[in-house]
Amino acid sequence: MSDLSSSNLATPRSSTRARSLKGGGRNRSGQTNFELYSWLFMRLSGLALVVLVLGHLFVNLMLGGGITALDFGFVAGKWANPLWQVWDLLMLWLAMLHGSNGMRTIINDYAEKDQTRFWLKALLITAAIVIVVLGTLVIFTFDPCLDPSSTLSVCK
Repeated sequence: MSDLSSSNLATPRSSTRARSLKGGGRNRSGQTNFELYSWLFMRLSGLALVVLVLGHLFVNLMLGGGITALDFGFVAGKWANPLWQVWDLLMLWLAMLHGSNGMRTIINDYAEKDQTRFWLKALLITAAIVIVVLGTLVIFTFDPCLDPSSTLSVCK
C-alpha cells in the first residue's frame, strides 16, 4: 500500500507561479504574465459561455418548438441568418479555447516530465486547431440548398 502523505501527492505547479506574477508584462524572474491572463480569460470566457449556451438552449428548445423540432431544416433556417452563424461560431471558439486552456493547466500541473508535457500540449493544440477549423468550415460553408430538389423553405 502506498503512502498517501501530503509530500507524495502531486502538487500543482501553476498555482505558485501564477501568484508570483505581478502586473506590467514581466515579473522579477523574467516570466511573462501569461498565466495571469490565462486565469482572467477563463473567468471572462466562462461568463460569456454561460450567456451563449443559455441563449442557444432557450432559442432552440423554448422558442424553436422543443426537441422534436430540431432537425436539418431547423438548422438550415437558423444558419441562414448571419447572427446565428456568428453566435454559434463564438460558442465554438470560446468553448474550445476555454476547454483547451483548462486542459493545458491540468497538463502543466500533473505531467511531471518535460517531454511528456510537451507532447501532451502538442496533441492538445493540434486537436483544438483541427476542431476549430472544421467547425468554422461547417458553419460558413453549410448549404442546405445544395440538392436542387430540396423542399426546405429556406431554399425557395
